[in-house]
Amino acid sequence: MLSTSSHVYSELYVHLNWHCKHDRPMITAELEGKLHQYIQDYCEKCKGVRFIAIGGIRDHIHLLAQHEPFDLGAWVGKVKGSSSHELNAAMGRGTLQWQRGYGAVSFAKHDLDGLLKYVANQKEHHAKGTINRTLEQCGIDEGGDDGSEES
Repeated sequence: MLSTSSHVYSELYVHLNWHCKHDRPMITAELEGKLHQYIQDYCEKCKGVRFIAIGGIRDHIHLLAQHEPFDLGAWVGKVKGSSSHELNAAMGRGTLQWQRGYGAVSFAKHDLDGLLKYVANQKEHHAKGTINRTLEQCGIDEGGDDGSEES
């Protein structure tokens, strides 16, 4: 159970994913560890959020989290914007840019083990073509930007 208030009970789990701008392979081996650690640290500082796992490949991220009821879209925007801002400040402007939109799929606690394996094995799933289409969907709109760091 996750709660920041004695008046709230929540058992909300979500699988999130989002892509680099124009699906460019911006998440290099050098950047991946820093990016994943930054997002994990950011989640752990957010009241009402419990980080579960992160994974992905060169052009997108998968994140598992448990959360209290709140504006999920605003929170995802903050995770995306702050991660690109911090990594671009540390590694150079234009190092990381996110595409507009994201995918969110809720899941039950009993599905967590399977999702942990899916997120941890992203590179293998994409290489073998064994991706889960539902978990790979995101609201992509190439025409705009989501406020994250752009070049």
